[in-house]
Amino acid sequence: MTEQLLKDRDIEFLLYEFLDTEALLQRPRYSEHSREVFNATLATARTIADKYFADHYTKGDANEPSFDGEKVTLIEETQAAWHAFAEAGFLAAPYDFDEGGLQLPEVILRCAMAYINAANVGSAAYPFLTLGAANLVRSFASETLRETYLPPMMDGRYAGTMALTEPDQGSALADIRTTATPAADGSYRLRGQKMFISGGDQSITENIVHMVLARIKDAPPGVKGISLFLVPKFLPARDGQPATRNDVKLAGLLHKMGYRNTTSTVLNFGEDGGEDGGAIGYLVGEPHQGLFYMFQMMNEARIGVGSGAAVLGYRGYQHALQYAKERPQGRLPSNRDPHSKQLPIIQHADVRRMLLMQKSYVEGGLALCLYASSLVEDAHSGNSELERQNASELLDLLTPVVKSWPSKYCLKANDLAIQVLGGSGYIREYPLEQLYRDNRLNPIHEGTEGIQAMDLLGRKVPAKGMAGYQILAKEIHKTLSACTGNDTLQPLVEGLRDALNQLNGVSENLLLQMSADADRGLANASLYLDVFGRVVVSWIWLRQAAIAQEKLTGDANLPREDMDFYRGKLQAARFYIEWELPEITPQIALLESGNSVTFDMQGDWF
Repeated sequence: MTEQLLKDRDIEFLLYEFLDTEALLQRPRYSEHSREVFNATLATARTIADKYFADHYTKGDANEPSFDGEKVTLIEETQAAWHAFAEAGFLAAPYDFDEGGLQLPEVILRCAMAYINAANVGSAAYPFLTLGAANLVRSFASETLRETYLPPMMDGRYAGTMALTEPDQGSALADIRTTATPAADGSYRLRGQKMFISGGDQSITENIVHMVLARIKDAPPGVKGISLFLVPKFLPARDGQPATRNDVKLAGLLHKMGYRNTTSTVLNFGEDGGEDGGAIGYLVGEPHQGLFYMFQMMNEARIGVGSGAAVLGYRGYQHALQYAKERPQGRLPSNRDPHSKQLPIIQHADVRRMLLMQKSYVEGGLALCLYASSLVEDAHSGNSELERQNASELLDLLTPVVKSWPSKYCLKANDLAIQVLGGSGYIREYPLEQLYRDNRLNPIHEGTEGIQAMDLLGRKVPAKGMAGYQILAKEIHKTLSACTGNDTLQPLVEGLRDALNQLNGVSENLLLQMSADADRGLANASLYLDVFGRVVVSWIWLRQAAIAQEKLTGDANLPREDMDFYRGKLQAARFYIEWELPEITPQIALLESGNSVTFDMQGDWF
């Protein structure tokens, strides 16, 4: 059976009806573009995804990168995919024309990346990380560092990584131990070990640029003493001399459940340098501001992880849908004739339930992530300072949800896709078991669900007097007002309005709980994150439903295929708001009561 990665009609809907991306053409930065240019860019991404990334999705999983003590070896298709992506200009896509870029809107770039991730998330990790590292260099590095490292990162000769995690510290970045000692020439010597560094070594580029968090001697304790350094694998050649290997050594590869074609590495910095040596690195920006700088890449990655989770779930859903339409099995309960023809399993109610559940998760998740990408764009190129500021604050609030909700529920979609296929879903002859394994990493990537939950409740909601939260509430009320009075949408409006009122109440309640006892107040933060996510995704679905209803009632000559598409949107919105959203009521009851069952559990009682 021929597999479809993403539904092109849905991408068109999300970009041009849900987000009105074409309106970006009115902004000066994009005046030389057109909808045709955007579509051609996405067509290129889709072709590259199909031809160069999807072709080795299974092969890369079955033939992991290997390390012989000297060199990392990957299957050759990985390098071909990298070169195709780079040669199409995508590594330089967000930069201005005069920088050698495509001056592409963020939402178009991230939509292009959605196709690449859906095709092969393991190979897609290399350009994904390089885009983030290059943006970090461009934003905060010195002119000399930008001139040296940015052009080869843009053209694909250099790749990039983010090196944060250490074996003993995990996500507790305040406790990192990697040190940086100033050298006489203005550079630094780094010593320490980093772990779980995706793309930390590979054989597809001539160099790798590591963005490393470390402490300068006598730095303040905690996160206020962290600095950011650019540490290349090779020191670039000068005056015709060959490049010199830096003291960055691969200690070993880690073997993962999924994402197997992405090298996961342990890196030693300063292994051979002796007491006065170390890996040569260059300070990025000001000392002790490293975590602030790195949050640009981390937040970009969080949105990217959410999008990757959404499209892995989406690809699984597409596969399950096609299988359900083609696989004959059984008869309806009302049919007692054993000689009658078997039905495609999509005609069984429980299969349709599982498919509709997947549709609500994956299409809702992708819409959420592209909406977040549109906020990134508005924060950079919005038409007024107020628009840019509001977009930035709303994006800051929603980033934990954008990362965590698709990672949780689009993984659940993969689980449901396996269930639709039954025994066939569980075997390697079908891609669903690999999609599930790949997607299982995303709830951990870039901060676990618990970390995102504490960030949302402990920082993002109360920030600036709940400024971001109030912007979100205002946007939701706009949608509710626009949809009020429509007979089809009114039940959905009432469901979301009630949910928003409940969210407002529990948010205020939890802020009071935290002010009295921060540890207890944050103990149930993950439950709050789930409630918050359900409300936000219900809003995303109501917006889609409103567009669909307008199309269905406004055009009497709508083609049958479009009618089915919009009816599907309406039904998915109904499912999510009528089936999934009401689950917040018992969740909120636990939160408002300050239920302490989990908090009071003692380690010795397990």
